[in-house]
Amino acid sequence: YKDEYEVARLYTNGEFKKNINKAFEGDLKLKFHLAPPLFAPKDPNTGKLKKITIGSWILPVFKILSKLKFLRGTIFDPFGMTKERKTERFLIKQYFEDIDLVLKSINSKNISLAVQIASIPEIIRGYGHVKEANINKALIKREELLKLWNLKDKNGIKTKAAE
Repeated sequence: YKDEYEVARLYTNGEFKKNINKAFEGDLKLKFHLAPPLFAPKDPNTGKLKKITIGSWILPVFKILSKLKFLRGTIFDPFGMTKERKTERFLIKQYFEDIDLVLKSINSKNISLAVQIASIPEIIRGYGHVKEANINKALIKREELLKLWNLKDKNGIKTKAAE
């Protein structure tokens, strides 16, 4: 998933530099507009992190950070206690539980719905507040699809959609 380690990897794996050099000539001065969760100030009106401008001096830091991906999810992960990382870990656990539920009663009649449920994480894209909005969309979609999966009639008997 797209976290600080992944952003660092994307900027330092060689593709970014190759694409910049292909698109522009001359002495380039790079500036990055980022909202690092541990450093960026919050907008007092929205509560969202405000982007700050960082010069190209950050690239060596990104290189180091990309190598520290093994810290992800450990007690040594400096980003692991942020709300966003806690939410991601919760969503992963929830996803596995949902898949277990689906696998217990999947059949040829409900496989299309099963695929839709399994595809929910594809909705979650972006970073920061963009990702948060997409998480909310994914949770709404999950609720709708799981209601269909567990659809019961007024007598408590599962209907054809869930069989």
